[in-house]
Amino acid sequence: MSHSSSTIKTRRAHPLGITQHPTEDWVVQLARSLAGDLEETGNRFRYLIRDRDAKVGAALDAAFAPTGIEIVLTAPQAPRMNAFAERWIGSVYRECTDRILITGERHLRHVLDVYVAHHNAGRSHQGDEMLLRTHEDEPNMIPFSAPIDRIRRRQRLDRLLNEYRPAA
Repeated sequence: MSHSSSTIKTRRAHPLGITQHPTEDWVVQLARSLAGDLEETGNRFRYLIRDRDAKVGAALDAAFAPTGIEIVLTAPQAPRMNAFAERWIGSVYRECTDRILITGERHLRHVLDVYVAHHNAGRSHQGDEMLLRTHEDEPNMIPFSAPIDRIRRRQRLDRLLNEYRPAA
């Protein structure tokens, strides 16, 4: 299966839950919740790439069956097949959790909520030489460069994350 670069630009992180002891029932409940949320908000995904972990087997596939989302299994011993998810997980570690002393599950949820919001909307993924595009921008919109003195920084997670926007 091939993907064009335009599909890569539209990928967003959607972490579903945190637990120290994941079970099949827990994973299936999260899948049902996500499927319902997607249906309710009108978001459409074409593919769900999942690994071959026994905890997310046929029951998870069944939870997504009514949505029309195609389940794609990662190939055995093919670490690059899920490279986007692996890169995102690595980014969470390097840019966030490796730099903060997490004090508990509630704190971890807060940190990840802020990081996911930053990842999905706060940072300019493609950079575009500070043209500052976001996923909400219309594809045919022509952005204009922001002069350096017209850029404002917003810091999140006690100055760990930086977001840049054109000054008003």
